[in-house]
Amino acid sequence: MTDIRNVDVIAPNFKRRLSGVTSTIVQLVPAQVKLGLRIAVLGPGLPDGAGLPKISFGALTGLWRAPAGRTHRIWHARRNNEMGFGLFLRGVLRMPLKLVFTSAAQREHSAYTRFLIRRMDAVIATSDRSASFLKVPFRVIRHGVDLDAFHPPQGHDDTMEATGLPGRHLIGCFGRIRHQKGTDLFVRAMIELLPPYPDWTAVICGRATASHAAFADGLKAEIAAAGLSERIVFMGEVPDVKVWYRRLALYVAPSRNEGFGLTPLEAMASETAVVASDAGAYAEMIAPGETGAVTPAGNYEALRDAIRPYLADPQMTARHAAEGLALVRRTFALENEAKAVNAVYESLK
Repeated sequence: MTDIRNVDVIAPNFKRRLSGVTSTIVQLVPAQVKLGLRIAVLGPGLPDGAGLPKISFGALTGLWRAPAGRTHRIWHARRNNEMGFGLFLRGVLRMPLKLVFTSAAQREHSAYTRFLIRRMDAVIATSDRSASFLKVPFRVIRHGVDLDAFHPPQGHDDTMEATGLPGRHLIGCFGRIRHQKGTDLFVRAMIELLPPYPDWTAVICGRATASHAAFADGLKAEIAAAGLSERIVFMGEVPDVKVWYRRLALYVAPSRNEGFGLTPLEAMASETAVVASDAGAYAEMIAPGETGAVTPAGNYEALRDAIRPYLADPQMTARHAAEGLALVRRTFALENEAKAVNAVYESLK
């Protein structure tokens, strides 16, 4: 555990199960540490190691005394319960804290959430769309991707051949298997599109929780009925999804709704073209006709029609993959996000 006396910023994570917010913390905090920020995480559901300095709840008693040379610490919340706890520490226990909130919500906030947000010292929006629902001053800081972890293919293990699957080109859809993620839209498109393109195989990486098992079983039954079980393959939860991004020629993100959504950036950083819905911030990541395509969320026909040209023209797919890699390196490096967030902290001195 990190000594609270050496911590200037606390990033709480008050959720045990893995979520997009948790993944953001796991990626961003080590990048902030590399820039010299004295930050620590707090809460369950965070992996050991991974460059994550941690403090315990017991260490919070040390918050009554500000770090040497400072008048306060930063409490950076990303959920309502984390904002509420920060307000309790500052308002009730009178601990010297400045409160920061990052909003990724793509909807109108509840009255309670608006109440909490109005009491923050600084607010960050992860996209222009999430910013449009805020009623307070904010700064847009888009998420970045770790370009060391997500990178183009480097060897045989990063190729389609290494999978042992049939065909020459791989198309994939990653994430939890559920209606919200649009897994059914992807499967439906693959059943319709793959037969005329024998060089392509589709993979779906991710798990179906118990409440979504029947949904996943129904999709597998549809694939079997179409005689495509060898070409549309459910991989389950793979040990390392990063290598699967590198094996793909095309990644599809068909979500019906998202908070932000990092998977298109992870794919593009792996030099993979992307077709995505306009859920979350996907549309702000992709240059249509250059790095991929964007379709209305939940619109099956638009998604299918956007995928088809990539299957028909692998050379175009490769060009868009290369352009996507260049775009991510210019605009969506994780280090840029870390620098921008750190600058918000500094503005609160």
